[in-house]
Amino acid sequence: MRAAKKRKPATPLVEEVIRGAREFSIGTVVFHRVVGQILGINITDVKCLDMMTVQGSATPSQLAVHIGLSSGATTAMIDRLERSGLIQRKPHPKDRRSTVLVLTKEAMRKLPSIFASLGSAMETLVSGYSPGELAVMNDFFAKTRVLWREESTKLQRQLGSASD
Repeated sequence: MRAAKKRKPATPLVEEVIRGAREFSIGTVVFHRVVGQILGINITDVKCLDMMTVQGSATPSQLAVHIGLSSGATTAMIDRLERSGLIQRKPHPKDRRSTVLVLTKEAMRKLPSIFASLGSAMETLVSGYSPGELAVMNDFFAKTRVLWREESTKLQRQLGSASD
C-alpha cells in the first residue's frame, strides 16, 4: 500500500488567490441576485438568460445540462421565463419533436441596459493587464470552469447516493 502523498501547506499568496476567487464568486451571486430582483425572476433563471445571451438560443436539454437541473425543474424554469416575457419557445428547425428557446425582443431590450455598466467597468479593468497577465487569467478561468463542473458532478453523485 502506498502512503498518501503529503500536501505542502498553501503559501499566503495561494491562500489569497483562493480567497479572491471565493469573493469573486460571492460578488457574482450578489450581482445576479439583484439582476433577478430587477427582472422579477430568481438567480437560476438569470443564469439561464446569461447562457442564452452567450449562445443566442438553447434547447431545454442544453439548459438542463448547463444549469444542472432536472428535466422537471428545467421545465418549471422555462415556464417562469416564458410567463415573464423573457424567452419564447420556437419549433426546432431540425427536429420537429423538439423546441428551441430564444430570448424575446423584450429580453434583448432589457438585458443590455442592465449589464452595460458592468460590461464597461470589466472592459476597463481587464484592459489594464498585460497580454501575459491576461493569458494567465484566461488559463485560470478555463481550468476553473472544468473544476466547477467536476466538483458539481461529485456532489450530485453524493446527493444521488444519499437518497438511495
